[in-house]
Amino acid sequence: MSNSFDEHPPERVDDLMIREEEADHDQSSSRTASSVREMASRIPESLSAIGRDISRTIERAISAKDDYVVAVKVSHNAQEKLDQLVHGGVFRSRAEAAAFLIDEGIKVQTALFERVEQKLSEIERLRAELRGIVNTQQGNVSD
Repeated sequence: MSNSFDEHPPERVDDLMIREEEADHDQSSSRTASSVREMASRIPESLSAIGRDISRTIERAISAKDDYVVAVKVSHNAQEKLDQLVHGGVFRSRAEAAAFLIDEGIKVQTALFERVEQKLSEIERLRAELRGIVNTQQGNVSD
């Protein structure tokens, strides 16, 4: 038993192709097909550019000996301010903007960090004193 479907196999149509009879009837389809082809032709170039950007970023990260990466959770407001600096062209990334603001905050809080440093020195002196007491007590016990 034969049917008309068996006699004429379906024509394979590429998604980017428009049949001539369709293109003749609709100029807009022709322009659409042309636009799609043009966009598709740019994909390899775009992918290549993305690859170059990733490579440059990795190279900068590896070569940045004095830079340290720190994951930081920020408020919505802080995120918006970082984005403003990036969109304004002041910095290339949020990370650069955040690093700048951290450095500036440390400069402004110099007195705080001097006090923290004094307290840390005092804590280390007290620890050394406690170690000395423990060592002295151990020496008396073993005699």
